[in-house]
Amino acid sequence: MLRRLVLPLLFAVVAPAHAERVRDLGAFQGVRSNQLTGYGVVVGLDGTGDDNLEYLTQAMRGTAGRLGVQLPPGVSPGLKNAAAVMITAQLPAFAKPGQKIDVTVSAIGKAKSLRGGALVMTPLYGADGQIYAMSQGNLAVGGLGVSGRDGSKLTVNVPTVGRIPEGASVERAVATGFDRDELLRWNLYQADFLTAARVRDAVNARFGPVAEVEDGVTLAIRMPAEANARASMLAAIEMIQVQPAETPAKVIVNSRTGTVVINSAVRLSPAAISHGKLTVRIDEKPSVSQPAPLSRGETRQVESSAIEAEEKGSHLISMKGGASLSKVVDALNLLGVGPSDLVEILQALKEAGALKAEMVVL
Repeated sequence: MLRRLVLPLLFAVVAPAHAERVRDLGAFQGVRSNQLTGYGVVVGLDGTGDDNLEYLTQAMRGTAGRLGVQLPPGVSPGLKNAAAVMITAQLPAFAKPGQKIDVTVSAIGKAKSLRGGALVMTPLYGADGQIYAMSQGNLAVGGLGVSGRDGSKLTVNVPTVGRIPEGASVERAVATGFDRDELLRWNLYQADFLTAARVRDAVNARFGPVAEVEDGVTLAIRMPAEANARASMLAAIEMIQVQPAETPAKVIVNSRTGTVVINSAVRLSPAAISHGKLTVRIDEKPSVSQPAPLSRGETRQVESSAIEAEEKGSHLISMKGGASLSKVVDALNLLGVGPSDLVEILQALKEAGALKAEMVVL
């Protein structure tokens, strides 16, 4: 006997195609943030630091040495008030020396909490091994961790991760080529040849034959050499309105929560489903829509479909309308189909060729 479950059903309905700004469809190549990392030491902790770890001892010796303090051989500094940390940050596009960026500081040893600590000056490196920023400052930690002598502990959120707002100063800018390259490349967020061609046509209609499609993602756009003209052209291109191609039919299913996301492009061919005690029937009956005389309307074929779902011992549910997957899932919901059964039915429809869409199971 199937348990009656109310399955959360979320429909991602694709509205009729409308124009969107170029800046919402893609971005110019090179306009992106860059990841920075660094290894440093947080000091000033109230006995919640690392436990005499070798790598922290070496880090403390290095830090003390840079400050002109030489520790005698064999002497290990007290480490309960210090912690080895990893610093991460995002370097925004076009960031210039002197600008401030936020940093995240995370403990990598046995530190219990970074609350109340201060990060000692630490260089932040890019993927090329070059220093792009210097970080230092007091940590803002949202978590809290305390422990008693009997071994009891209380932890709120994560006390071993903190942030330093504007805790790093940019020391080096990332070269993008925007000021010297004759050709700039613009990339779609989602590959689509039709959308790429429409963007090309819109750009060329505004500026002449300056854009070419390289593939389903990239357009090469010829730019003027003068800096102000280049900036004005980039700004104008981003504001051009383009009608993107229709979204491909897709079904996304989360079998753990029973969530189903369907776009309006999904359609079903005639099919009959029998799943355990459950039976679903889909029948298409095309008809012709004839407009009134002199109404300037067009004669069109209309898909009229009947969908029925039945479970032994339950009431018969009948729906009329288009053979869309959303109506089938509605029928299954009313019959209390479990999440795993719903996924199996959709997969079976896909294998039978009745579900005309890409299916993604999370």
